[in-house]
Amino acid sequence: MKAIGIKAPGGPEMLELREVPAPVPGPGEVLIDVVAAGINRADVQQRRGFYPPPPGSSDILGLEVSGRIAGFGTNVARAFSKGDKVVALLAGGGYAQQVVAPAEQVLRIPDGVDVVTAAALPEVAATVYSNLFMTAQLQPGETVLIHGGTGGIGVMAVQLAKALGATVAATSGSAEKTSTLTAFLGVDIAINYREQDFVAVLRERTGGHGADVILDVVGAKYLQRNVDALATYGRLVVIGMQGGTTAELNLGQLVSKRAAIIGTTLRARPTEEKGAIMSAVREHVWPLISSGKIKTLVDKTFPMAEAAQAHAYFDSGEHMGKVLLIA
Repeated sequence: MKAIGIKAPGGPEMLELREVPAPVPGPGEVLIDVVAAGINRADVQQRRGFYPPPPGSSDILGLEVSGRIAGFGTNVARAFSKGDKVVALLAGGGYAQQVVAPAEQVLRIPDGVDVVTAAALPEVAATVYSNLFMTAQLQPGETVLIHGGTGGIGVMAVQLAKALGATVAATSGSAEKTSTLTAFLGVDIAINYREQDFVAVLRERTGGHGADVILDVVGAKYLQRNVDALATYGRLVVIGMQGGTTAELNLGQLVSKRAAIIGTTLRARPTEEKGAIMSAVREHVWPLISSGKIKTLVDKTFPMAEAAQAHAYFDSGEHMGKVLLIA
């Protein structure tokens, strides 16, 4: 089959289309004919040589796909049929014509979503639901600050938090993106981080309360300012390190707020945990998508053979929503 390989760690030009052996489903796995794959920040980090796949996982990029069931390994517990339209959460392997996935990490596509657009859903839905609700325990009426509000994670996080009754603040890096946050996504407090101090804006707009929960993809660069922005008993969940991995922190401030900092990752979790997350997504997120309360925002699609161009566009930071590869 055809898949995207990495010639050497580096920029988008290091991606190439190549022939590789087709995967064979093992016990508990399903084989999927890929229709589309989502591009995520983790793919970029792996391409650069900074984020190797977990042991035993495919070294092909791609953490989420949509497609159709093509076959089964032994002992598949979930009831699927060949041809079912599905999405899958992966540890790797999505930039290819076929992929295998544990059946626990595969869901039928929600009603009303086409099979291409569906590729934008599994990684972001699993990441957002597991972190905001299963980990941070965000409650209706609380205030959440979402960094990178117009990225793939941000678009889902904003809508899901709004749908479940939170007050939502979100950052973005341009006037156009800030307008999108307000007009399209219904953000309560939209902050242009290039022109505004998100800590000051949040304090002003919340009467000094701050954020009960912060979902952060930046990491070290924002650590102290995030703690500044936290409310008493606030929870900072760090899911990315685009702004570095090492920073100093005023622990006295953290202790005085009785606040918590939580670092999580989804990719390396065992199948049992990912399966539980995907079951929660099916129960709590899919109905909101089917009803139209949560909309999927796809910025642009590229043919799989143009993965290098797709990554260059993703790296530019111009996109709002998801960037997809069409197999």
